[in-house]
Amino acid sequence: MPLRHSKRGWPNNPETEPALFGRFTPCCNGAFVPGLLVAGAIVLWFASFALAALDFPALTGRVVDQAGVMNATSRANVDAKSKELEEKSGIQLVVATVKSLQGGDIETYANQLFRFWKLGEAKKNNGVLLLVAPTEHKVRIEVGYGLEGTLTDALSSVIISSAIVPRFKTGDFSGGIERGVDGIISVLSGDSAEWQRKVNVRTDESSTDFDKLFPLLFFAVLFLVMWYLIRHAGGGPGAGGRRGGVGPIILGSGWGGGFGGGGFSGGGGFDGGGFSGGGGSSGGGGASGGW
Repeated sequence: MPLRHSKRGWPNNPETEPALFGRFTPCCNGAFVPGLLVAGAIVLWFASFALAALDFPALTGRVVDQAGVMNATSRANVDAKSKELEEKSGIQLVVATVKSLQGGDIETYANQLFRFWKLGEAKKNNGVLLLVAPTEHKVRIEVGYGLEGTLTDALSSVIISSAIVPRFKTGDFSGGIERGVDGIISVLSGDSAEWQRKVNVRTDESSTDFDKLFPLLFFAVLFLVMWYLIRHAGGGPGAGGRRGGVGPIILGSGWGGGFGGGGFSGGGGFDGGGFSGGGGSSGGGGASGGW
C-alpha cells in the first residue's frame, strides 16, 4: 500500500520519515518554516554587515588626525601628555579625528575602532579613545572596561559638553581636543573634583525637572496600563496575539550604544611609528556629544 502524506507533506509512517529530523512533528501552526526563513535572513544580514566592515585608519601614533583639523603644536602637546600618562599609569589614551563615520553613528564607529586598535593593556582594558568626526559634528569619549568606574559616563559627558563642544562651535578643534584631553587625564589621575562638581549640578537640575514631570508621567503610565488591561481582558488567542507565527526576535542588547559588548574585534596593533595597541577592549562605556 503506498504511503499516504499529511497536509504538511510528511509520510504518516514514522519509520519512513527522514532520519535527520527523527519523529518530527510540525508545531505552532506551521511556524517552523517561517522561523527558518527568519533565521536564514538574520544569518545573511550579519554576513553582509561583516563584509561591509568599516574602513578604519591605521594606528600610527597617539594622535591620528585623519581629518586634518589639528595644528602641529596641538598634536605634539596631546602626544606628549598621552605618552606621559601611559608611562606613569599604563593607561593608553589615543585621539583620533576621522574624515567620515561612513554612514554610521559615532557610538558604533568608536567602539569598533577601539576594538580594532585594541587600546589599553589586555588584562586591564585601560584604554581611552577620544574620537572626533568634524563632518558629522560628533565627538565621543570611548572608555575601556577597566576604566569605566573611574572615567564614568557622567564625567565623560561633562568633559564633552563643557570643555570640548564650546570650542568646537567656534571652529577651534585643536583647543577643544587639548582641553578634553586635559579633562580626561585629570580624572584618570585622581583629580576629578572640578568635573564632579559639574556632574552634581547637572544631576540636581535633572532631579528638579523630573520632580516637576513625575505626576504627569505617573498618570500617563497608569492610563497606558489600564488601557492595555481593558483591551486584552478575557484571555484567549485574541488577547495574547495571534496563535502561531514567529515571536519577536531580540538581537543582543545595545544597538544604539555601539553594539554594547559586541562589535568587531579584528586587527589592531599597527606598527607605524613604533606605537600599537596593547590588546585591550571596550564595551561601549563613555559618552557622546555634538555641536
